[in-house]
Amino acid sequence: MKNLSINTKKAFLNYGIVIVFYIIFQSLSAGGALSNSLKGQLIPIVVYMIMAVSLNLVVGISGELSLGHAGFMSVGAFSGVVAASCLSDVVPSPGLRLFLSILIGAIFAGIIGFLIGIPVLRLNGDYLAIVTLAFGEIIKNLLNCIYIGVDEKGLHFSGKDEASLGLAPGGYSIVKGPMGATGINKLSTFTAAIILLIVVLVIVQNLVNSRTGRAIMAIRDNRIAAESCGLSVTKYKLTAFVISAAMAGTAGVVYGLNFSTIVPKKFDFNTSILILVFVVLGGIGNLTGSLIAAGLLTVLPELLRQFRDYRMLVYAIVLIVVMIATNNEKLKVAVAVAIDKIKGKKTGKEGEANE
Repeated sequence: MKNLSINTKKAFLNYGIVIVFYIIFQSLSAGGALSNSLKGQLIPIVVYMIMAVSLNLVVGISGELSLGHAGFMSVGAFSGVVAASCLSDVVPSPGLRLFLSILIGAIFAGIIGFLIGIPVLRLNGDYLAIVTLAFGEIIKNLLNCIYIGVDEKGLHFSGKDEASLGLAPGGYSIVKGPMGATGINKLSTFTAAIILLIVVLVIVQNLVNSRTGRAIMAIRDNRIAAESCGLSVTKYKLTAFVISAAMAGTAGVVYGLNFSTIVPKKFDFNTSILILVFVVLGGIGNLTGSLIAAGLLTVLPELLRQFRDYRMLVYAIVLIVVMIATNNEKLKVAVAVAIDKIKGKKTGKEGEANE
């Protein structure tokens, strides 16, 4: 372990956190120690971990502020639900159907990310944040106007109402505008979500440590110097943006196929801000922090139900305290000194034992 690089150690730490999280909660669930409400939170917790890691690729690694990440999640959710419904007769295996739906959701979200990223990534700072926010709301409102059905002739689309689909006898509606997708066959499992999270971590961590990742971070640190060295700013920023959008799409598929009904308004501005809160509290550019923050802050409102009317007040106070603590340089120095002392004591004891 001593010969491993810092990046490799961080990667194994992230994998270890995910695996330990899975073992603990899978064991508790199997032993009946978890309440039904907490069991229902397991897949959303993992989904928000994926969303936080994917957004950190844009905010932390690329250095751009995006406020429309929930839009890509919604594209993945609805395209995945439609794909799963259409494949129900062709692919009888639930696991394979879930896998294919995740691929389709990633492709559609990646395409939307590419189309949005071409004009948007020419902007910087607040302008980029405002435009991504607008695109996220546009995607949500478009989904409110879309009706999709399927029959023996294939898929039918309409922008008016469900009756305009013109479905043949035996056909049925999948997406019903503002009512969203109903009657979903729930395919998502806690194990599948964990596997997807590990895959996303592998992709992001390998990207960050690759030549492309170093180019993205160089552009983040000094755009003018990077351009003078011949790096294409638009190309590398667009690469990070599209990959992040595709991973958000995969999270959306797992999320959508975990419920019997999903509605477009679930993926609004508040969801994008919530994901950004996970990234900021966990540390911008810190994947380990994103995992921990997303897990704790997703389950925290459930744990605070005993406070009833004061639940969200306590939640807000916890957020403020964590924000102050993570941005306090004196506290960081004190923690670093304490860790060094602990390491020094351990080293001293090992030396005495060897003597």
